[in-house]
Amino acid sequence: MKPISKLTGKVTVLDRSDVDTDQIIPKQFLKRVERTGFGEFLFYDWRKEPGFELPANPILVTGRNFGCGSSREHAPWALNDYGFDVIIAPSFADIFYNNCSKNGMVLVTLPEEQVKEIGAAGEATVDLENLVVTAAGKEYPFEKDEGIRHRLINGLDDISITLQDEQDISAYETSRERTGPVTTTL
Repeated sequence: MKPISKLTGKVTVLDRSDVDTDQIIPKQFLKRVERTGFGEFLFYDWRKEPGFELPANPILVTGRNFGCGSSREHAPWALNDYGFDVIIAPSFADIFYNNCSKNGMVLVTLPEEQVKEIGAAGEATVDLENLVVTAAGKEYPFEKDEGIRHRLINGLDDISITLQDEQDISAYETSRERTGPVTTTL
């Protein structure tokens, strides 16, 4: 994962609430095993609607309960592959929030009125180190779990975190006697 401590960029507004993962990436595109290549299918059905536009900016601002529905990890993959690194909304589905965080995306939860102000500004800076979004000269503080914040700032996924203990793991493996399967007698 790439580290993200501060990101400044244009904002894309998706003014919809209760956007579920089936809408984010429809089921017919879930046959791939790679984490890449899903961006072209993001909001596939909505993109056929007249007037629907979704500029590929680094920050997506959207409505409450974003990412509800099934727990498919393909949804964060599609959003990130399309170009979004940060999503700002009043609320997120829990599993979606965790999937995004584990895939290097920053999710920011703010009150609905603040989310709309950031969307109207058209550009924002998300500062993960200082836990503040800045847009149109205003600051919007947010909270972030310290473990998630550490992972994102340092670009650590689950494997990277495990590899931080590689020396201890190797020492354990070296010291462990391997003579075959363990058997017990009753």
